[in-house]
Formats: sequence, structure tokens, C-alpha cells
Amino acid sequence: MKESRFFPWLGVIFGATYFLVPLIATFEFSLRMERGRYSFEAYRIVLADPYFQASFGYSAVIAVCTILVGIALSVPTAYVVQLKLPRLRPIVEFITLLPLVIPAIVIVFGYLRMYNSSSWLPLTSSARGTDLLLTFSYVTLALPYMYRSVDTGLRAIDVRTLTEAAQSLGSSWPRILLTVILPNVRVAVLSGAFLTFAIVIGEFTMASLLNRPAFGPYLQRIGANRAYEPAALAIIAFAITWACMGLINLFAAMGRQTTRR
Repeated sequence: MKESRFFPWLGVIFGATYFLVPLIATFEFSLRMERGRYSFEAYRIVLADPYFQASFGYSAVIAVCTILVGIALSVPTAYVVQLKLPRLRPIVEFITLLPLVIPAIVIVFGYLRMYNSSSWLPLTSSARGTDLLLTFSYVTLALPYMYRSVDTGLRAIDVRTLTEAAQSLGSSWPRILLTVILPNVRVAVLSGAFLTFAIVIGEFTMASLLNRPAFGPYLQRIGANRAYEPAALAIIAFAITWACMGLINLFAAMGRQTTRR
């Protein structure tokens, strides 16, 4: 009995050590900017940097747009597959998993070739067009996480019964989707949304090749020219990511409590 408990705990301790020691070392190094004492000077410089504020604000706006487009694409698709086209589920799941297999650099080069300034739809010829292209690129990149979250949420409820009940009351398809289905999968949608936000905030390849002032290229530029500020930025980016993960767990717990009631 003791041996069966020893090895799982040994794995937990090893995993926590492997994960926490580099993080603690990075945090400790970020406090050494002023010689002879620990301080948060590196964090102050980073947070006061106008380029940090501009790049983070830009990425946050793009992340929100990506989430909205991802929800508009994933929820109706998963709903129709669940209700009307269950035989197409393997095909749809395969398509949604392709961004995990195809490298981001290949996707963005394909977009650049299709939507350059000499193409039939020259999105890269203007800043707003490039922003739109970057948003669609992020929708593609985050599609596996958003779609799988929504699909899992739909499988947990009786979609057919809810749809038939709403139809019997005279609801139209858009109203069923917005007022019946979406509220019942809001926890799944929020989980996908926070995952999408975490992906977009730290993404580098697409934003760099499209030459947009996003947070990922800013992290790379600071890392190439500074010493202590990159460590502070790494801790900040890590905190943002784990805040998103914590919010996912929080909303999931709230959803379970609501279901039990």
C-alpha cells in the first residue's frame, strides 16, 4: 500500500520540481536588476514601456476579435454536426485538428501568397486588412481548442430534446442557437475563449511574418536586447497564461455547481 502511494507522489514531486525550479530561478533573476538588493525595477520598466502597453493592448483586441469569430464559427458547426450530421463528426474533427499538424509558418506563408498586394483580395496592402488576416490566422490556430471545447459542452447536454422543445414553442433556428444552446454551453465556450486568449497573447510567428505590433514580437525584441526585462516579461506572460487556466477551472466548477442544482 505504501509503495503504491510512493511512486505517484514521487512523480508529482519530480514534475513540480522540473516545473517550478526554472520558474523560481527566472523570477529571482528578474529581481536582480539593481545590484546588491532585490527590486521590482525590471517590472516597473516593462510596465511603463509604451511599446509594452501598445503591443499588449493590440494583442488583447485581436484576441477578443479572434474569440468572437471562433465562437461564431465553432458553435453553429458543432451544433449542426451534433444534431443533423453525426456521421460527419470524424471528418469535421479531422479538419479542426489540422492546425495542430500544419506548422504556423506554413499557414501564414499560404495566407501571404493568397492575400498579398497583387492577389484578387489584397488584404496585406493595408494595415486594417492585415489585422483582419491576422485575426483569421489566429482563428485557424485556435480552432482545435475552441471547437473541441464547444463539442464537449454540446455532448454533455441533450441537444435534440432542447431543440425540439424550443421548436414546439415557435422558436426560429437563430433564436434556438442564441437563447437555448449557447447559454447551456457557456462554460465550454468560456474555456475555449480563455485558451484562445492565452494562445493569441504569446503567439510570435504569424504576427512577426505579417509585421504587426503584437505582444509576441515585442517579447522577442526585448529578449534580444535586454537582460533583466525579458525575465520579467516571461513571468508576466506566464502569469497571464495561468490566470486564463485558473478562470477556466473557476467557470468549470461554477458550471458543475449549477448543473447539480
